Parts: sequence; C-alpha cells; structure tokens
Amino acid sequence: MKVAHMPLRTAAITLGLLAGAAGLASPAQALEFAGYLRSGVGTTAGGGDQACFKLPGAETKYRLGNECEQYAELELRQPLLTLDDGSVLRVAGMVSLFNAYGRDLTLRGDDGAVRLPQLYAQWSNLPALNGGSLWAGRRYYKRNDIHIADFYYWNQSGTGAGIEDVAIGGRTYSYTLSRKDNLYQTAYTTRHDLHVAGFATNPGGGLELGVSHIDRPGRRDAHAGWSLSVQHVQQDFLGGKNTLALQYGQGPGTGLGYTGDVGLDASARRYRLVEFFDWQAGPRFGGQVEAVYQRDIRRDGKGQHWMSLGARPAYAITEQIKLVVELGHDRVWAPGGMHSLSKLTVAPTWSPRGPAFWSRPELRLYYTYARWNQAAQRAANGMAAGSALSGTGAFGPALHGANVGLQIETWW
Repeated sequence: MKVAHMPLRTAAITLGLLAGAAGLASPAQALEFAGYLRSGVGTTAGGGDQACFKLPGAETKYRLGNECEQYAELELRQPLLTLDDGSVLRVAGMVSLFNAYGRDLTLRGDDGAVRLPQLYAQWSNLPALNGGSLWAGRRYYKRNDIHIADFYYWNQSGTGAGIEDVAIGGRTYSYTLSRKDNLYQTAYTTRHDLHVAGFATNPGGGLELGVSHIDRPGRRDAHAGWSLSVQHVQQDFLGGKNTLALQYGQGPGTGLGYTGDVGLDASARRYRLVEFFDWQAGPRFGGQVEAVYQRDIRRDGKGQHWMSLGARPAYAITEQIKLVVELGHDRVWAPGGMHSLSKLTVAPTWSPRGPAFWSRPELRLYYTYARWNQAAQRAANGMAAGSALSGTGAFGPALHGANVGLQIETWW
C-alpha cells in the first residue's frame, strides 16, 4: 500500500514515540519487532542501470530479477494493557524506506521516499464482540496478494477505523470506514467495507465475501461507486493451497482493492478473475503459479482486457541451494492494439534457513530476459516514456532486453 511521503526525521520521531509508549508497558508485554527487506544491485546486459520490465496497461509485473529498488519495512507492535476480561490494548507503527537503483541514497524526491504506512491502535479479544476487535488509525488490513507479482488484488487497508472479526453463528463479520487508501488518491473519499468469512463449502475449503461502497465526494464531477469480491480458499490441495477470487466494480469501485477514479460513473465497469496456487511437493520442490484476467468497460474509449499467466517453481539442489525460475507473460488488448510482454528469470539462490519455497532470507544471483512486441513499445512511448519497453529506454528501439544482478530478500 502506498501512502504519503514524509521526512525521515518525522518517521524517526514516530517510531521513537511508539518505543516510548512501549516503555510504559509491563515487562511481560514484550515489544514486537517485525520487518521486510529487499536490496541488491543490478545492471542491464549492456552495462547501464537495471531497467525493469512492465507492460503498459497491466496492473503488475513479475518480480523475480525484475525489481529496481531498495525497499524496507520496519514495524513495532506493543501491547500496552491486558484487562481482566482478557482483552488487550496495543499500538503499532511502521516506517517504509524506498530508493531506486542507480540513485544516491537520499530517500526523498522522485527516486526515494520515507513513508508511514501504518500507525494505529487496536483493542482486541473483546468479549462483547465475541472475540472481535476495535481499531483506528492507518493500517495494513485484510490484504490479499499474489506473491510472485506483488499483486494486492483485494486490499482493505486505509486510514480510518473498524470493527474486526466479530464471531456470529460460525461466521466472522468486519466493517471498516476509511478515508484514504493510497498515495495517488488526490482527495479524501469515504469508503465502507463489509467483510464476511467462515462459509465452509467443502472439506478444507472456505468462502469469504466483501462489499465496498465509495461515497460520492463533494464536487460536481464526482460519482459514487461500489465493488464486490468473492473468494474461495482450498487448503491441502495437491500438497498446497489454491485461491480463486471473482471481483466486480462500478464507477470508483473499479479500483476493486483500492478507491478508484471518482470521476468515473456507473457506466465504467471492471471484471476480474484471480487464480493462484501455492505448492510444496516434498521438502525440496515448491512454488507458485497464477492466472489473472481483467476486463475494463469504458464508454470513453479507454476500455481494455488484461491477461496474465506466470509461475515461479523452486527446486532445492541441497539443503541451502535452490534453483529458482520465473516465467511470466502479460497481454493487454487496448484501442492501440494487442501488446504483449514475456519475461524469464533464472536465479541460483542461497537459502540458509532451508529448502522450502517460503524460506527466507534468500540471496539470489539472477539473469532476466524479456521480449515485447511493437504495440507494447508504442504504448510505452505514450504512457511511460523512458521505461524499459519504450524506444527511449535502456534498450532503445530493440524489442528485447536483459538484466543481471544480485538481490537479498528477507522478512521476520
């Protein structure tokens, strides 16, 4: 989730205040520290700064060997008080740091940033809510993503308040009221999210659904919108887990996981199907495969179809050495024609904590090759001049390119 930029000093003060609050808690209520980090160096096969491959009109790109930034998230969580009824009051905050490859480590301007994606209070395990919670602030909340593409297709994060996971009749109910959920949302807009989970459909399978309503902002050219998401998760499927999601939105609801363009009326519609499968077949062979189809209907002539297919299998040659391969293909059918991008990455990987697909940290040496068509280059020239696929990018008028590099990724 993207939120507003903030000075490094402000971020430091924020975490400092959180740490100070932690000092007021009893020693038994330990401060929790969590985080994420990816960092590395990369270059094009020709020797310039690494240029990442993303198809214009596609929502995402395939990540392995195709990330052009240093990025970190540092989170502190602190229980402040445990009441006699068993409920717990806690606070949490997170600072994220971003800097583009090939740029000075300034963490500011167009090539870097410090952000505050989370700062909230939560009162959890409330008996009056059948074990549910109350929360308020800015929070990562009920995020559903496909890891290999970093695609948060259903994401209720935002700045607001909510009632979370109230158990009633074998289901859990959640409601959130938020005002802003991403960096590019130009004006505060009230959004309501209702989420219901716990529908048992079959052995190992469960269904959840969510409805989002976006109020009409107080200006003449704005509209209200809504979206619906239905998701089925099947556990223990062929040695892994399968997820299938269907989504639909109108007007600003076409953002689906986010607040969309409030200038769109009800004639603007978006349909999306998401399917992905995580597997771990034995201790040494795991991976993730995905398929996405999205259709945008717009009467302004900007409608399009987007299709994405990809997989990242990983095989552990030894307890700590993996061979990871990622293959992804995107197509967009738009008024300017069908543009496509195919990308392949091969990455010998050191995994000191074991051979499983999700084991981290990983240190990867990678080679990435991509190929695109002329329609993709024309689209990039108009929508993303200077990007890898454009005629003014790192690969010039060529319709292919390659990167090599070294990256570490970890979380804790």
